[in-house]
Amino acid sequence: MPVIRLPDGSERKFDAPVTVADVAMNIGAGLARAALGGKVDGKVVDTSFLIEQDADLAIITDRDAEGLEIIRHSTAHLLAYAVKTLFPDAQVTIGPVIENGFYYDFSYKRPFTPEDLETIEKKMVELAKKDEQVTRKVLPRDEAVAYFKSIGEAYKAEIISSIPAGEDVSLYSEGEFTDLCRGPHVPSTGKLKAFKLMKLAGAYWRGDSNNEMLQRIYGTAWAKKEDLDAHLHMLEEAEKRDHRKLGKQLDYFHMQDEAPGMVFWHPRGWSIWQEVEQYMREMFKTYGYQEVRTPTIMDRTLWEKSGHWQNYRDNMFTTSSESRDYAVKPMNCPGHVQIFNNSLHSYRDLPLRLAEFGSCHRNEPSGSLHGLMRVRGFTQDDAHIFCTENQVEAEVADFIKMLYKAYADFGFKEVLVKLSTRPEKRVGTDEDWDKAETSLANALKVNGLDYELQPGEGAFYGPKIEFTLKDSLGRLWQCGTIQLDPNLPERLGAEYVAEDNSRKHPVMLHRAIVGSMERFIGILVENYAGAMPVWLSPIQAMVLNISDNQTEYVAKVVSELKKNGFRVDSDLRNEKITYKIREHSLQKMPYLLIAGEREMQSGQVAVRTRQGEDLGSMSVSAFIERLKNDIDTKV
Repeated sequence: MPVIRLPDGSERKFDAPVTVADVAMNIGAGLARAALGGKVDGKVVDTSFLIEQDADLAIITDRDAEGLEIIRHSTAHLLAYAVKTLFPDAQVTIGPVIENGFYYDFSYKRPFTPEDLETIEKKMVELAKKDEQVTRKVLPRDEAVAYFKSIGEAYKAEIISSIPAGEDVSLYSEGEFTDLCRGPHVPSTGKLKAFKLMKLAGAYWRGDSNNEMLQRIYGTAWAKKEDLDAHLHMLEEAEKRDHRKLGKQLDYFHMQDEAPGMVFWHPRGWSIWQEVEQYMREMFKTYGYQEVRTPTIMDRTLWEKSGHWQNYRDNMFTTSSESRDYAVKPMNCPGHVQIFNNSLHSYRDLPLRLAEFGSCHRNEPSGSLHGLMRVRGFTQDDAHIFCTENQVEAEVADFIKMLYKAYADFGFKEVLVKLSTRPEKRVGTDEDWDKAETSLANALKVNGLDYELQPGEGAFYGPKIEFTLKDSLGRLWQCGTIQLDPNLPERLGAEYVAEDNSRKHPVMLHRAIVGSMERFIGILVENYAGAMPVWLSPIQAMVLNISDNQTEYVAKVVSELKKNGFRVDSDLRNEKITYKIREHSLQKMPYLLIAGEREMQSGQVAVRTRQGEDLGSMSVSAFIERLKNDIDTKV
């Protein structure tokens, strides 16, 4: 006679074991129809799961995050069902849930085509409308291996063979299709109503380049059609804002095969870089950081002491000279410790804040490279704070103030915060971890910030806080971080003289606000769709003449604006003014200044914004004041 405790605190008693679906029906027919699964004592299960003893139960619907996960997982299986129906010779492999959707990998004798994708999606819609029941059964491992071998599914048989002998495995069936899966799944295919197949890609079996190349089909799935439509609209907008397209259109940068994952910055793109760097440099000065510079290539022995050679070597570019091995630095921290170690420090010298726009290189797989967002050569607004344990909380609190000021000035008003705490495998005592985690949590509370706790997600040597930006399309970008590290100073022999005259290792705080400069600029370009705020715009105003008569006057206006520190250019081509206005509007210039005969005679310029607003004629001095205000207010 199980007693079921519901989220509202109420209890329901049953005379015999009941399924999740039975409980949902007992509560109400509407809930029974909406049920996608259940959470029994914290574990997500199918609606067919049998509850045989007292338990806590929450019915999962499409309003719950777990419900959306079930929908996406089940849609991946629906995709495999459709492929097997249309292409019986195809072999299925794996089909996990990913952000906003799912994928499934197949082995087939020929490449799938975009036309195949349309056909498969139509078949998925057809199978979903049949509303076939999804059922679960459990088999012993060896019996499951034999089953999949009998139907020619070699990949599934191989996956199951890797499971320890004697274990049971679960299989899910819908119609004539059966797949290996832990579950849970929707009770029937009719629950899957809002999905779309997105693209094709290649993927090696089990991620090993020595294995067969499989065909991966990506899809997205949502609880409701409105959610799907909103997501597809966001993707359309994101494609228009793709920093790679805008980078070419606006002449910011390019990349080429001779330098994979490296950026060729053009004058206009480098202007944005310089503005971001100089802004961060001023922030460093304001918050008491000292800027340093460390070598790009350092001897293998240093990387062995830091642990990078043993644990990170595959991601490092290495070289040798005169019988010595070297590595191009993938990060700046060991170099900063060398600066700290170069002189004797007292507790009175702490905290010591060292900052560097450090050029780093990492040997990222070529397949993972993506414009500015994933590169091999990058520069960080990197800094390390050497301090005592008692100074950690105040230093983190100040860093958070600095970070929020910077993000606000760059136009990001919404920031998500996560605190990652001790993992199972770690160094240090529980007392050390208690103190470290409390310091970070208190620093967040001092700044009045809500945060998400991520238990077990900290590094093996210390907890960290991550800061994630939300852009104008609602996309999330993890950029800022502050990581507590007592380990590296100890490994590299960093010490200070404590108040009692003893030698102690400082705590090291790794921190970054923009992270990779390349990636952050990519985020800025996409956030603003290339229409950068005036203070960041490579060219803040373009001055256009209507005829050759105004050539000298335009030169005078440009000279006056440049004297005031503005980035200005002119277009004196013998083209129609409407043509020039349209061309420079496409370049997303903040202001177009037009000088005709009337403006020249009155010593004014006609001003147009990039939104197409005609501000009329104004004096150059009035425009200078307007531009100064735009820059001061970071618009």
